[in-house]
Amino acid sequence: MLAAILIPVLTSRAASQPFQAKHTFTVDVRDTSPISPYIYGANFVEWDKLPIAVTVNRLGGNRLTAYNWETNASNAGNDWHHQNDNNMGDSNEPGWAIRNFLEPTQAHGALALITIPTAGHVAADKKGDGDVNQTPDYIDVRFNKSYAHKPGGNFAYPPDLNDKAVYEDECVAWIEKIKKKSSPVWYILDNEPDIWASTHARIVPKPLTYAQMVANNIDYASAIKAVAPSALVFGWASYGWGGYRTFQGATDANGRDFLEFYLSSMKEAEAQHGKRLLDVLDLHWYPEARGGGNRICDQQNNAETDLARIQAPRSLWDSSYVEQSWICDSMGKKPIELLTRTNAQIAKCYPGTKLAINEYNYGGGKVISGAIAQADVLGLFGRYGVFVACNWGLGPSDTATIAGYNAFLNFDGRGSKFGDTGLKVSGEVPALNSLYAARDSSKTGRITLVAINKTPQPDPMKVVIPGMSTGKARAYAVTADAMAKPVGIDATFENGAATFVAPPLSIVSIEVTK
Repeated sequence: MLAAILIPVLTSRAASQPFQAKHTFTVDVRDTSPISPYIYGANFVEWDKLPIAVTVNRLGGNRLTAYNWETNASNAGNDWHHQNDNNMGDSNEPGWAIRNFLEPTQAHGALALITIPTAGHVAADKKGDGDVNQTPDYIDVRFNKSYAHKPGGNFAYPPDLNDKAVYEDECVAWIEKIKKKSSPVWYILDNEPDIWASTHARIVPKPLTYAQMVANNIDYASAIKAVAPSALVFGWASYGWGGYRTFQGATDANGRDFLEFYLSSMKEAEAQHGKRLLDVLDLHWYPEARGGGNRICDQQNNAETDLARIQAPRSLWDSSYVEQSWICDSMGKKPIELLTRTNAQIAKCYPGTKLAINEYNYGGGKVISGAIAQADVLGLFGRYGVFVACNWGLGPSDTATIAGYNAFLNFDGRGSKFGDTGLKVSGEVPALNSLYAARDSSKTGRITLVAINKTPQPDPMKVVIPGMSTGKARAYAVTADAMAKPVGIDATFENGAATFVAPPLSIVSIEVTK
């Protein structure tokens, strides 16, 4: 019985039952834009357990800020009592944690993003004995000084373990030697420095200023570029909205938007150094949207939370949507428009800089609202030119989030993917539906669609594709009762249009071929 429902119906509907569309969309096959293959990423991928062919794996998070690559010691920060321990690896083999991240990532054909510490101190031991501040003179006893540049540039492996100094360019030079040449490795300038005074108060007790943050990134980016000139550098890996706007209330803000200050400063740095030091603006985005008393990315969930989660992706772009959150309240009930706003700031302050969202999570990992939000977000990342995106917290038990990914990466359970060239769509009603369309550059005449029905009722949809008069369609739906396996549904392509009925609260992936 199961095998039967996995085969989509391709035959035309009977003439006695004409299709009545509730929503009609039009795809403009002439208005195209590339979709980055790197938006389908995650953090700390469990390759043997996660049923998604993710394209990027990121080694990041709070543990990397004080990670000592020479011994694999790290400090937990306020995630766990500010203790030094062996969380990153029992082995004292230099770079063990990095190598054991890099090798399986490249073996699976994914791109590796590796965080390089820039805070100035890294853990010197793995004692696991609680807060390091219980040790007298702890900064000198429990930490080693970390530098961007090794004097003289005489790199060694293994590095000198007795000099109480750790050199990050020496680490990068080693990575460049051991990586597979067929798959690039790119580097991130630490993690969420806008809140170091909270997360890593033992090594950064005072909040950084605008000027200090830019100087920090110039120093470490120039060191990375000196030993890996073809690698892309990502910065500043901001934690969120307060970081973007004022660097979390920095004392030298003076009314200036930090994101714009940072971009403009890195543009000036390019002119001074004769080369780009920053390739990718790296932001983290955990939605603050709330519903039913819950933040959508927290663990609690109810019907109102589901509704808020389904609508939350609109804050990435929709100038008419104001979510329930402290962010919108702080702006006088104005929309966030994160992607369109940030793209405009990049164009204004440092054109050519790419955009990454390297930590995000919309919650609902096991409920249909989470699948819908994840699929909508991936569609928007492609539409608005995001270069790299990595979900944080994605695990094998997150069946809904996985379904949202697979609507683009494996919609039929046999490896069929969404196209790589985005096509402009008109006719969406953002509160009710979304539609994403793409052409496949590797297969002429193949167009893929991802339709999202955000309502609890079936939605008969029609998608007009001018210039494509005949063809065939196959469609697969994700619903609350069918998240782990694709379910074939009836779809036709006649008279230049694909027609299908999107089930209630569903994601429908459609392939149209000539």
